[in-house]
Amino acid sequence: MCRANRIASSLLFAASVVAAAGISSRLLAQAPSGIPGVVAAGVQPQLVQENFTFVEGPVGAADGSLYFSDIRVNKTYHLDTAGKISVIRENTNSTNGLALTKDGDLLGAEGDGNRISKRSRDGTVTTVIDSYNGMKLLSPNDLVVDAKGGIYITVPGPRPVVPGRPTYVLYLPAGSKQPILIDNAVPRPNGLALTMDGKTLIVDNTLGPDVYAYDIQPDGSAKNKRVFARLRDTPAGEESGADGMAIDRDNRVYVTSVAGVQVFDAKGAYLGTIKPGRQAANVAFAGPNKQTLYLTAREGLYRLNTLARGPDRLGK
Repeated sequence: MCRANRIASSLLFAASVVAAAGISSRLLAQAPSGIPGVVAAGVQPQLVQENFTFVEGPVGAADGSLYFSDIRVNKTYHLDTAGKISVIRENTNSTNGLALTKDGDLLGAEGDGNRISKRSRDGTVTTVIDSYNGMKLLSPNDLVVDAKGGIYITVPGPRPVVPGRPTYVLYLPAGSKQPILIDNAVPRPNGLALTMDGKTLIVDNTLGPDVYAYDIQPDGSAKNKRVFARLRDTPAGEESGADGMAIDRDNRVYVTSVAGVQVFDAKGAYLGTIKPGRQAANVAFAGPNKQTLYLTAREGLYRLNTLARGPDRLGK
């Protein structure tokens, strides 16, 4: 067989292997044109580590390290600045979203524990809140801490979705056990973020395309709910898959979805989509100068070198 034929045959074989593996052309086409101010052309997400089960909840620490959760095996991990990953908590009750306090304690939204827990620096785990309006928190999902130490929380409830079952976006003032209701009309609230000035709360909805914004009041409550942005490229008849989110120093908002990590400017205009090759469930800035975007994507943890910088504050 001549060399040209051998090459052609090899290419045909490679194509057949890809097809047999069920790898879609959409996932293979990872040659991004870049997003101005966010990621340079040709820069792609890089795999940090494989063989998790369902990673979620990333949050960057002050030293540039990263915490993240693996929901289905009930573990919380720490990625240190040298690149070493270690387990810092087991039996996490399907902890999903994570956040840090000023004291260095790690907060977690326990899906199966139906509570927000706090892991102190000595490893002690306590309950921060486990109810609202006299009822258990049903599968809290994500959380973010404000400058006062208050906590915004999404409570979508467990799967499957049950029509009529309450869902909540809540605010727990620092030191309080009585949360304030922000919204009970988002069909399935999930990811959330605070703008750099702490004056606007952003919340997405896993079932639909709308991402909402709220004006935060001095007591932590919120009003003036409005559509901030609309997610794109959701296949007909499917959920948007809106999940965890992050915000950068210029108030660009990064929302995970079935189409990838969709990026919007501070006014909600669509800028582009980051595609890690797997559907990402959450994102967070960490690393030196917070110029690395970490993506928790199913069985893998990925990182992306960015032009953008994460917020110059604790956590997200």
